[in-house]
Amino acid sequence: MIKEIVKKDLKIAIEKTLLTKIEGVFIEHPENSEYGDYSSNFALENFGKFKQSGFKNPLDLAEKIVKNFSQKEYLKKIEAVFPGFINFYLLEEFLQNQVKEILVQKGNYGIDKGEQKKRKQLKIQVEFISANPTGPLHVGNCRGGFAGDVLANVLKKLGYTVQREYYINDKGVQIEKLGQSVEARYKQQKGQKAKIPEGGYEGDYIKEIAKKIAKVPVKNFKQFALKEILGMIKKTTKRMGIRYNIWFSENSLYKPAKIKAALNFLKKKGLVFEKENALWFKSSNFGDDKDRVLIKSDKESTYLFSDLAYHINKFEVRKFDKVILFWGADHHGYVPRFLGMIEAIGHKGKAEIDLCQLLRLEKAGKEIRMSKRKGEYITIDNLIDEIGLDAARFHFLMYSLNTQMVLDLKKAKEKSVKNPVFYVQYAHARINSILKKAGRLPRKINSSLLSQKEELDLIKKLIKFPEILLDIEKNRQLQALPVFAIELADLFHKFYEKYRVLSDDKQLTAARLGLIAAVKTILLETLNIMGVSAPEKM
Repeated sequence: MIKEIVKKDLKIAIEKTLLTKIEGVFIEHPENSEYGDYSSNFALENFGKFKQSGFKNPLDLAEKIVKNFSQKEYLKKIEAVFPGFINFYLLEEFLQNQVKEILVQKGNYGIDKGEQKKRKQLKIQVEFISANPTGPLHVGNCRGGFAGDVLANVLKKLGYTVQREYYINDKGVQIEKLGQSVEARYKQQKGQKAKIPEGGYEGDYIKEIAKKIAKVPVKNFKQFALKEILGMIKKTTKRMGIRYNIWFSENSLYKPAKIKAALNFLKKKGLVFEKENALWFKSSNFGDDKDRVLIKSDKESTYLFSDLAYHINKFEVRKFDKVILFWGADHHGYVPRFLGMIEAIGHKGKAEIDLCQLLRLEKAGKEIRMSKRKGEYITIDNLIDEIGLDAARFHFLMYSLNTQMVLDLKKAKEKSVKNPVFYVQYAHARINSILKKAGRLPRKINSSLLSQKEELDLIKKLIKFPEILLDIEKNRQLQALPVFAIELADLFHKFYEKYRVLSDDKQLTAARLGLIAAVKTILLETLNIMGVSAPEKM
């Protein structure tokens, strides 16, 4: 992609100027296009390190770098400006030729095939949602759900071997209370006296599960309830547009052979010790404030043991090169301990955690409050029924995960250009209508005729698509995708309102048809990655 090419060429010019090797350089898109298509503040940021080499000031350093930047076929000009920026202006001919490149490469535009091949060798696991199977998925699970799915799409697009995984927490106190809650409701329906246990589950779904048991008697309330709720969760994730590769049971880690294997692994690494008839993990060696119990004196294991066993399985058995996990913000305190655990088992830097901040729902200007244990919440199925999957995915993706989010249900389902998802989909439908009216896309396109500012602005936006994918790989700012889609749709609508695509000028018509076909290609690819549909008519 052009951004990476500019960075590479700038690095060469800098090293030629400074007569030393440097690490990667940073370039950005200036907010004001008068300052170029790309800009670098390298001279400003690094002047202090190199002023002993005889440079008068940051501008002097920038000017000398520019002199050492050899002429490139993609550049109209490069200039150094006060107080030390280096600005790059792309050549119109280069921009115009990108339309043809997009039509040839389609959704793979700008993605290096060699890099794709290298990435294919790397196995990445994305684990997300993983909510306890004690009730239906609620809207609080949406942020990590949609984000994890879309990140997996981005990584797969870039070439990585990606696996989506749901970790089923089917062992522990909460599962026992689930079984007890269902049993209590079952007895109540039979006319017997029974109470939901303290900290149990009170939602209507518990009553429905109990009714099923009345029709098909079972011996194990817990296992029946688990199976029913997991079935609900799987149906919901399918409605969300998510297709998991693996549903991994926590309980499977407690088979005798797997317990033995995990403990032997930890013992060989010298990570455990015995004290007070319990088995302890040396977590204080890896940043924790104290050592933690793995196996209690009564031989019951702790959640830390299952976490260790699970990630030993990920790295040692299934050989993932990296795992990415999406957690709720309420787990932030566990992050350092978890990363220390990953370091302890020998895989430092191979686990990344993205925290999802809280969500607030509003309807008619009033906040909707939720409580999972009391059964007072809006399920994801309720949400999709009310605003639709496209609106749900698009709106959730519009917010950075590290910021709190407010979703107005009324605005999210509005069928007008005020609704961003509708606005973007309308652009795709509008382009499709024009192309359909034109018939077949012309074979020969004279892209040099695309010289109007609005046409060039569209092309400049299109070439940012592969840049956004690489940026998301590094910074996880998934909101860049819906923002890009909105901006691209906006530029197209402005172009269409000012210029005719179909006219008596056959060559200009062919060029503009090529341009909007390129816009459709990139817009469709963006929507596909977000998991949002692209209607052909609206």
